[in-house]
Amino acid sequence: MNWSKVIYICGLALACTPIVSGQDKAITNTSDSPFAVKQAINIGDVSWTTGFWADRTAVCVDRMVPHLWEVYTDADISHAYRNFEIAAGLQEGEHKGPSFHDGDFYKTLEAVVAIYAQTKDKKLLQMVDEVIPVIAKSQRADGYIYTKATIDQRNSGENIEFQDRLSFESYNIGHLMTAGCIHFRVTGKRDLLDIAVNAADYLYGFYKKSNPTLARNAICPSHYMGVIELYRTVKDPKYLELAKHLIDIKGEIEDGTDDNQDRVPFRQQNKAIGHAVRATYLYAGVADLSAEIQDTTLSNRLYNIWDDMTQTKMYITGGVGSLYDGTSPDGTSYNPQDVQKIHQAFGRDYQLPNLTAHNETCANIGNVLWNWRMANLTGDAKYVDVMELALYNSVLSGISLDGDKFLYTNPLSYSDKLPFQQRWSKKRVPYISLSNCCPPNVVRTVAEVSNYAYSVAEGQIWVNLYGGNVLDTRHHGKAIKVEQVSNYPWDGSIALRVKDVPANYTLKLRIPGWAKDFDVVKNGKPVAFQNEKGYAVLDGNLKKGDVIQITIPLEVAFMESNPLVEESRGQVAIMRGPVVYCLEKEDVAADVDIFDLKVKLFGDFKPVVRQIHNQDIVLLEGKALLENDKDWDGLYREVAVSTKKEVPIKLVPYFAWGNREFGDMSVWLPSVR
Repeated sequence: MNWSKVIYICGLALACTPIVSGQDKAITNTSDSPFAVKQAINIGDVSWTTGFWADRTAVCVDRMVPHLWEVYTDADISHAYRNFEIAAGLQEGEHKGPSFHDGDFYKTLEAVVAIYAQTKDKKLLQMVDEVIPVIAKSQRADGYIYTKATIDQRNSGENIEFQDRLSFESYNIGHLMTAGCIHFRVTGKRDLLDIAVNAADYLYGFYKKSNPTLARNAICPSHYMGVIELYRTVKDPKYLELAKHLIDIKGEIEDGTDDNQDRVPFRQQNKAIGHAVRATYLYAGVADLSAEIQDTTLSNRLYNIWDDMTQTKMYITGGVGSLYDGTSPDGTSYNPQDVQKIHQAFGRDYQLPNLTAHNETCANIGNVLWNWRMANLTGDAKYVDVMELALYNSVLSGISLDGDKFLYTNPLSYSDKLPFQQRWSKKRVPYISLSNCCPPNVVRTVAEVSNYAYSVAEGQIWVNLYGGNVLDTRHHGKAIKVEQVSNYPWDGSIALRVKDVPANYTLKLRIPGWAKDFDVVKNGKPVAFQNEKGYAVLDGNLKKGDVIQITIPLEVAFMESNPLVEESRGQVAIMRGPVVYCLEKEDVAADVDIFDLKVKLFGDFKPVVRQIHNQDIVLLEGKALLENDKDWDGLYREVAVSTKKEVPIKLVPYFAWGNREFGDMSVWLPSVR
């Protein structure tokens, strides 16, 4: 299967310019980015009404955000906010928790503001308003802000400012910049933005005078995205200069590592390597920069790396980072002592284990962030296909349906019989004590999915994601309002009702790469369209009152992997639309081991609606063959002659696994014809 043509098997660039005065308070966002084909809409200009993402957003409002806020403001659970209070001199004590705790709290703020943009619930703003002065008080006069360094220096006199290349100072500041920009654009208030500006000015001065070795502090580089976000918001050209310098300096480091994406200068990279979170964040930041400056030595690297990742290193769920621990494929030497260890790593080509798959939730979110930016840069729907794949599968699997339990890793198979424990729980937990970076990341992602639904360009409205929603925005001062009625991804019938549209605007509808058919009817009559990079461009101008009906047949598809993926050779995964399914122990008889079952190729699987945690979830009902149910005793056994017995099974969407009785699960299933 060629992912560059069909994205079936295998970031967040938000509205980015200042709020303006006057009646037209629209944000022109990335329309000023000279090399972006299309631009994001304003945050808060899409509201989910019914269906899948409306349900997920309701849980985000009612449970995800309140739970997250409780976690990060309760010092008995997480010390993140307490660290700010200590750094500000309002409390006494020591820094506790990981060095990226500041960034976790900034992501939490971002999630709160994103939900406020949709609900206008003033209680959310009050929460944010109470903590911003504390954050400001924790910042040094020169703009440096990092609670661990501030607290440690006060308590022990130890100066750790940018001394440890594995510290997360820049990462934290990157999330501060993003949160500050979003808070400003939604509320018009500058208090959090000013903190971010001061921190960015400090970074600008630091990178101006530091040597490459000291300046290599780019671990998990959210600040690449944050700097461009800040540039688009305040229009200070020095932030664009800083963004370019951040990429350039990676090529000047002589003892770099794949773990930090600096062993090979970026402009020489053509493959996805190293730590999957840090890699996808880097690629997203470079994509942001590519929308601002024309530099094919950057953009061509992104195209090559994307092809490599989607063709050889991405799971069918859109998950990336297959290995808990890997080694640099090409960075070893003749001396075995120099072999580089990489955590949360891309493996070699086609190295995609299932039981031990890592697929950190943050890496899968990084895949979303990167592909969203590539979609805006190029206007190519193949990037939205990958973004959607990850959103519906490997991102949402990182959070429970009831919204308060989380996964750090997202394996494609689980067995109670596996005779060892890995570092990260396969069962969702309320707080991931070893590293809780994923929960605020997945909550802010769910809170911001509406921003991905549409894009705009001169004379064009782009429909990227389907689902029940209302788009109410302005583009170049002109009102745009479209209502979408749909139960996607459970149903492929979609209706778009044009409520308000500027003259001479056309509509571009994404044709999902998995779709075998795509029909469009306008005002009751079939309409011809041109396929441009995976978008159906309708003939004729849009006008108020138009109703466009789209039909995308949702067929059950049996997927197989490239035979070089030895872990899934001879097996199939089952999809319906963008949703990947799996088999859980919950949905077979008590005396049946799911790993003894085989599914018949092209067998009859029927969609059925079931409720899990009070939410409608479409399961697939069908049958499997039980060929040999003998218990294993050791590593090998002789194949037994057995009679095949047909047993009923149900398949549950992968994102919903583990939400009922926790037990065995597998995406890939042995198959028979």
